[in-house]
Amino acid sequence: MVFVFIALAVMFGAMAQRVSGMGFALVVAPVLVLLIGPFEGVLLVNLCGAVSASIVISRVWRFIDWRQFSMLAVPAVIAIVPGAYLSVLIGGPVLQIVVGGILVVALTASLLMNYFDRRVAQAPAALIAGTASGFMSATAGVGGPGMSVYAVLTRWEQKSFAATIQPIFVLIGVTSFIMKVVLNDTGLPDYDWWLWVLIIACTVVGLALGEFVSRWVSVRAARITVIVISYLGGILAIIDGVAGLLG
Repeated sequence: MVFVFIALAVMFGAMAQRVSGMGFALVVAPVLVLLIGPFEGVLLVNLCGAVSASIVISRVWRFIDWRQFSMLAVPAVIAIVPGAYLSVLIGGPVLQIVVGGILVVALTASLLMNYFDRRVAQAPAALIAGTASGFMSATAGVGGPGMSVYAVLTRWEQKSFAATIQPIFVLIGVTSFIMKVVLNDTGLPDYDWWLWVLIIACTVVGLALGEFVSRWVSVRAARITVIVISYLGGILAIIDGVAGLLG
């Protein structure tokens, strides 16, 4: 039953990603953290997020800004190293609280930035945003909010932004996954091979369903749904982590 819920969460997250252009990790990360634990849950989010973004790339390739990609990707990859080490080091309820806290804080920051009316320079903003996204991807599986804040602060055109973050998500997802598997003493979670295939297949199916659903569901409605679910999931992860520490 746990893997049924995991499959449904992955499918819904992929649907949200296709309809709104964001939201896979924001939706799936808190659900998987609650179902199978913070380390294994985020590890699966890293893998599925990379798969989801790699499929989307073929549709948006011509809009990718490779200069912006390099500015954000380099600090992101570097920041993955301490983030992966931290996720392996602390583990358990503490990591769950960290994951939930990062979700809530990152979402709040990205929402508040919409009211910021000053434009900032790209280079220093990219350094900070890339570092934050890489670290958050490794620890909590969510690199999107940092990128969204950067897009708002630099007035990055939406079509180019939505396209460029796809290869960034692939890079930081794969790098986070590999780093944590290498640093973790037990390696990959002990799942049967068919479960890995099922999870990846649910990602692909979710994207296909999102293509169909996007004809009737607006981007705004999808993003509001993603934000609400992410907030609830982050708060529940914090509460469950605190209960684990106290119990």
